[in-house]
Amino acid sequence: MKRFFITLILVFFFIGHTLAQKRDIVEYKQNWDKQKIFWGYFLGLNKKDFKITYKTPNSFIEVSPSIGFEVGLIGDLRLHKNISLRLEPGLSSNTKTLAFTHITGGAKDSIRKVNGTYLRIPLLLKFNTNRLNNMRSYVVGGISYDYNFSSNQNNTNDNFDGEFRAKKNNFTYEIGVGVDLYLPYFIFSPSIRGVFAINNELVRDTNPNSQWTGSIDYFGTRGVFIKFAFH
Repeated sequence: MKRFFITLILVFFFIGHTLAQKRDIVEYKQNWDKQKIFWGYFLGLNKKDFKITYKTPNSFIEVSPSIGFEVGLIGDLRLHKNISLRLEPGLSSNTKTLAFTHITGGAKDSIRKVNGTYLRIPLLLKFNTNRLNNMRSYVVGGISYDYNFSSNQNNTNDNFDGEFRAKKNNFTYEIGVGVDLYLPYFIFSPSIRGVFAINNELVRDTNPNSQWTGSIDYFGTRGVFIKFAFH
């Protein structure tokens, strides 16, 4: 996934830079960059799965991700001509299906669905290039606190009762690349982000020898987010 994400970043930069060089148009929103603080909102899509490492061999979990959505607000504090501090609180939703390939007994035992509706609060630094005509490229990175509304962390039932449990409070880091496109009435800012868990999100079964969680060493979210921001 990391190689795929790096390739997308390079392609994104190349296309944006090439288009900017070929354009010769009137510059819009010329006073926008003089603002110290500005606000916006974003919509987007995500595709998440899990990075899983194991304590024991012959254990493997297949993760089937789905496409989820993103929506939220943007607050941007300009620290320098090319640097800003950004807060992007929002909601993120996604569903994953886990198939425990080492477990027999049918879907009742070997399949688990992990639903997630998160309040995400990323705190990011944005580094942008100088403006070229009506565009400028940027990279963005930072950390996020993620609160999982769908968490069943406090549920006393575990996988022996059909419940795969995940933690409620999590932290991730993210890095991405995007472009600000200056249009006559607003700024359109598409970006692509890679998001990776910092902490282990797994809540283990009560039985330490559980066939579902006993062999798992680390279980954390990773994903690709595509965001469309408007300022």
